Amino acid sequence: MKVLLVGEYSHLHNSLKDGLQALGHEVFIVGRKDGFKNFPVAFPIHKKWDSGFLKKAKVAVYKLSGFDISSYLTYRQFLKFKKQCSGFDIVQLINENSFECQPYFEKKIISHLLKNNLKLYLLSCGYDYLNVKYCLENPSFKSVFPLYLTHKIDKKSFGNVLKFQEKRFFKLHQFIYKNSRGIIASDLDYHLPLQGDKKYLGLIPNPINIEKLTFQPLHIEDKIIIFHGINNDNYLKKGNDYFEKALAIIQKKYSSKVEIITVRSVPYGEYINLYNSCHILLDMVYAYDQGYNALEAMAKGKVVFTGAETEFSEHYNLSEKVCINAIPNVDYLVNELSFLIENPNEITAIGKRARAFIEEHHHYIKIAEKYIEKWNEN
Repeated sequence: MKVLLVGEYSHLHNSLKDGLQALGHEVFIVGRKDGFKNFPVAFPIHKKWDSGFLKKAKVAVYKLSGFDISSYLTYRQFLKFKKQCSGFDIVQLINENSFECQPYFEKKIISHLLKNNLKLYLLSCGYDYLNVKYCLENPSFKSVFPLYLTHKIDKKSFGNVLKFQEKRFFKLHQFIYKNSRGIIASDLDYHLPLQGDKKYLGLIPNPINIEKLTFQPLHIEDKIIIFHGINNDNYLKKGNDYFEKALAIIQKKYSSKVEIITVRSVPYGEYINLYNSCHILLDMVYAYDQGYNALEAMAKGKVVFTGAETEFSEHYNLSEKVCINAIPNVDYLVNELSFLIENPNEITAIGKRARAFIEEHHHYIKIAEKYIEKWNEN
């Protein structure tokens, strides 16, 4: 089977590629180079006119005419790869806006992919029309939307999410929805809003290449090391403000027992090695399930504060913790961290269960097999 994976911003498609290749399939990734994360892409498309005078000129042109030069240049770059992006059995979009273009150019690119390949599928592993609609209509759903609804995040800062409710993006959604074979969710945060939709094909957990992530049983010889990796662009959306407040309290309370490491917006290859020495990793607070960073840290045997709501435990039939559910409450986070610091044996036990969970439910080859089964069925 020949597979084209479109877009990459979490390492999901690279790990799926590894699994598919291990099963003997031919796989390529095309997409935007995702800023500082710098994930590998076979056919890279770079964001143009994004700094200095050119950015100012681009903004001026957009304000005057509504024409986005970056989108046009993205489309022009794609055309250089159009032959390489033809003749595939499967094309999978990582998002409804995989190339981050204006809908007009996004539709032109997707039209080429539809015309020159056999099947098109859409992943729901980030914001899209259906996910945003559900979250806006269900404000009690655990997500970042209450931050916007309570004005903690302003409309401009939330623009990359709210755009999916604009008429032009709704039309793009309709176009993709109509022409795709179906939608696949990568975790419960996207699965729950899609239940009952006629195009929804089900949940396939994120693939994790465990062979690239060495498991090291946790040993606490001196201090307990807590790692907090911050992406400045998503500071509030990940709940980093709650983590930082909780860590300030923990530092005062257990200064002789803990070491806290904080890093900001580092490349993926550097980030994933920076936390090797830690015992506890703080990931995010607004989720039912684990994101990609959390899963990779769990594969290494770390105790991760992330999404792990009741729905998650029930879905995987878990009787013991494999990670710590995080919520936007400083006192709660302090209590959970305090318990682990005062009960270091629990840190070791959760770390072992975390790795076992990843091996059972997220093994990249097992997940690749699930994708192949789903693609063959639909």
